Amino acid sequence: MGTPPAKLRLLSLLGLCVASAMADWSRGTATFYGGKDAAGTMGGACGYSNLYNQGYGVWNAALSTVLFKDGASCGECYLIMCDTSQSAMCKPGVAVTITATNLCPPNWALSNDNGGWCNTPRPHFDMSQPSWENIGVYRAGIIPILYQKVKCWRTGGMRFSITGFKYFQLVLITNVAGSGSIQSMSVKGTNTGWITLTRNWGANWQCNSVLIGQALSFKVTSTGGQTVYLNQVVPAWWTWGAQTYASNQQFDY
Repeated sequence: MGTPPAKLRLLSLLGLCVASAMADWSRGTATFYGGKDAAGTMGGACGYSNLYNQGYGVWNAALSTVLFKDGASCGECYLIMCDTSQSAMCKPGVAVTITATNLCPPNWALSNDNGGWCNTPRPHFDMSQPSWENIGVYRAGIIPILYQKVKCWRTGGMRFSITGFKYFQLVLITNVAGSGSIQSMSVKGTNTGWITLTRNWGANWQCNSVLIGQALSFKVTSTGGQTVYLNQVVPAWWTWGAQTYASNQQFDY
């Protein structure tokens, strides 16, 4: 007796749905670092410094070179789950969302117990220990994973911190929602036109202009392609390294 046509159609649709869902996932590997409280993940190649204060908390990871993209991926969010089809060391039925806050460079990995898994071009996440232990059994040390980039959700607006000196401004942007990462930035003082910023390192952007004593506005474009104008988010009395200036605007994508 054959399978009824209606059932065949249902099975075909289910197969297409499963194939489509799996197409959104990529394969990689994951290790962990930073201790049970993730204190060892503070700082890092994105320049976020204290991840607790910046709103990222313990749910973070250092990316291998191929994923880090010279800092262009700083702030992006990834949904990660252990690949139960590849390892018995997975915790099934759970996933965790992390923020990219650091680089896991090959030369660092080779001198530690993750066996050089950060070597390019391998997609690898060296996750904070608390986030990794959500999906893997501690004694495994390294696990195969499935991951995908997802939308970032943040509390409050984008934040800006400025360091430098008279002819050099270094602007750190944090707490970015939507894509999480930045494609381009410009700054405008009350006495200037728009000045293009260039990426210095990580999430730090620079310009070589005299801006002290002026209120600052920013034009920021996410890697998702959305542009937001933040008018005079930094007051005219700002000083280098004094504080972080919070906006009330965010990206949707």
